[in-house]
Amino acid sequence: MNNSPKTLDLPAHITPGSPYPLGATPDERGVNFAIYADYAEGVELCLFNSLTDTKESQRIKMTERFHQVWHVHVAGLQPGQLYGYRVSGPYNPYEGSRFNSNKLLLDPYAKAISGTINWHDSLFGYQIGHPDEDLSFSDADSAPYIPKSVVVEDTFDWEDDKCPKIPYNATIIYEMHVKGFTKMHPDIPEEIRGTYAAIGHPVTIDYLKKLGITAVELMPVHHFVSDRHLAEKGLSNYWGYNTIGYFAPDARYSSSGVQGQQVHEFKEMVKALHKAGIEVILDVVYNHTAEGNHMGPTLSFRGVDNCSYYRLTEDKRYYMDYTGTGNTLNARLPNVLRLIMDSLRYWVEQMHIDGFRFDLASALARELHEVNSLSAFFEIIYQDPVISQVKLIAEPWDVGEGGYQVGKFPPGWAEWNGIYRDCIRGYWKGDDSMLAEFALRFTGSPDLYQADYRLPTASINFITAHDGFTLHDLVSYNHKHNEANGENNNDGANDNNSCNWGVEGETADEGINTLRAQIKRNFLATLFLSQGVPMLVAGDEIGNTQHGNNNAYCQDNEISWLDWSKQDKELQEFTREMIRIRQSHTSFARPGWFQGQAIKGVEDIGWFQPDATEMQEDHWKEYYAKTIGIFLNGKGLRCVNERGEKMVDDSFYVIFNAHHETIEYTLPAEKYAKGWERILDTSKWKSEDKEVYQASGKVKIPGHSISLFIHKEDLKPVPGLPVPEVKNNQ
Repeated sequence: MNNSPKTLDLPAHITPGSPYPLGATPDERGVNFAIYADYAEGVELCLFNSLTDTKESQRIKMTERFHQVWHVHVAGLQPGQLYGYRVSGPYNPYEGSRFNSNKLLLDPYAKAISGTINWHDSLFGYQIGHPDEDLSFSDADSAPYIPKSVVVEDTFDWEDDKCPKIPYNATIIYEMHVKGFTKMHPDIPEEIRGTYAAIGHPVTIDYLKKLGITAVELMPVHHFVSDRHLAEKGLSNYWGYNTIGYFAPDARYSSSGVQGQQVHEFKEMVKALHKAGIEVILDVVYNHTAEGNHMGPTLSFRGVDNCSYYRLTEDKRYYMDYTGTGNTLNARLPNVLRLIMDSLRYWVEQMHIDGFRFDLASALARELHEVNSLSAFFEIIYQDPVISQVKLIAEPWDVGEGGYQVGKFPPGWAEWNGIYRDCIRGYWKGDDSMLAEFALRFTGSPDLYQADYRLPTASINFITAHDGFTLHDLVSYNHKHNEANGENNNDGANDNNSCNWGVEGETADEGINTLRAQIKRNFLATLFLSQGVPMLVAGDEIGNTQHGNNNAYCQDNEISWLDWSKQDKELQEFTREMIRIRQSHTSFARPGWFQGQAIKGVEDIGWFQPDATEMQEDHWKEYYAKTIGIFLNGKGLRCVNERGEKMVDDSFYVIFNAHHETIEYTLPAEKYAKGWERILDTSKWKSEDKEVYQASGKVKIPGHSISLFIHKEDLKPVPGLPVPEVKNNQ
């Protein structure tokens, strides 16, 4: 422990250095440090010798300043060096200034952070419990309780790593939590369970490959903070939507160390996934930070330059909150835009990430109070030669007024389609007046995306996500059961659009369990047969349950971890087969829109009533109608493969029946196909019977089920991933 830090005023081994790049950059002589702090009056670099140090060994006064960037070069330092900053200036919350040099601050550009926060009153810029609240001033030193920033060397042997660059229409996204997926996996070495190394382990990769996954979407791995109020209740922030380090992979998921080793381990994971042809998409949270509202801690941005990072109200003591977390990053300011762009570019260029899912992306689009899709954030991404070339996925809403922006993001972006989720849930629950909307969602939501020259792949289709019920719970609970969260079941959504099909929660009733299993198959089959990009939540394919908890953000335990000892093997096999069908047939993964044009007298898509007559305008308005037959013309794809060859596929007929009763269907006339083979019946999965029907033949479709028929023609297969004829990032 070092009790007497020295403040050094540029001795021989300390030189002015360079203002760019921001952050800590090692070179052959030492390390260059640069930090943006516009309104600061002084900045001190603090160096620590070890993880156990409670005080810095040196304080170096940074005297050089260029365009609001403070900088210094320190010779003799190496990667692994621990550091932080102390920033001085006025403390006047009424004016938005919250400088307090008693608080050790994380570098906003830190490439690694050495551990987690040890909650203590000294982490706050004001005196906890003082009657003046945040208007008071704390002179307690926070250094013993905050992790340190780490100098990281960017060199890494990527070997011949190449990003898979899988087209959107051939993509199967798998949303997963780094820890939750492997923490209870019996075939993963115990010492690495719950870490990046476990995701890159051959057991995990073999599972993903056999399932048919082409992209993992990792829940937040940017270094985050677990909230104090959760810690006081014995809980923690499990999901990670509380970022404090936009360049640093979270140290909690590292099995190898926290002084830069986590960066190396993360890269090894990405390299292993890429070798298997699997892309890596990061769920990123650039809309707010972990410092919360005016009563939150001073950890980094608030102490570096509060006014230069956050959106403040007219009374600058308070923060604009479009995120429900207490603050909103001010993406209108050049330095914040640069931070976001530098972070994104770093993860693409240095960490080889293939895409991003932007949490509460509407908050980033707000120019003043309204959401503006042409904001500076989108303009700068659109012109960036690196970021614009990876997958960009928006969660198109925030909690502010007018924040629900599904279908309104610009070309080049895909979106989590919450309207798809709500529609498909309502349809299989048996809601009235669903057919017309169901048809739109099944065909890629053209009402949302086609008019803006976007493609069906702008729609990221999902039934469930990390936020809400799992698939198993969606068919097992009518109501949320969040008692374990310690908020008297008041947290989480009250309306889940779910159905328990007879009894709340688990049951021994064989009839109810059989029906629930069938409904789960219906959801999965609908997801993988719909146009757009399907997203599956890890564990849904094995019947994972959270026991009715629809907001398990604070449950870093068996509630959230996948229990591999109880996996539903039959559901897993069904999911694998649905993905195989989708990946084998471009009819379900078209790169372009249906056009309603005839190919040799038959349109590319047709809609039918049970008696084989085509749907008319009035039929879509029948509130009670819950069943429909859809013809997909394999000759009407209008797409080419990577070699420019026109692609063709088999034709399909799919019947959706959300009625509770069996309905007799007449199959389409001979002009559509001379005969049909039923290859899927969700009411009796794994039937060995080969059912073949002639044109205009009769077939019984059980209640609450899907039947899929194939018409094989004597076509010469044209292999290869389809690519859109209109070149577009999607």
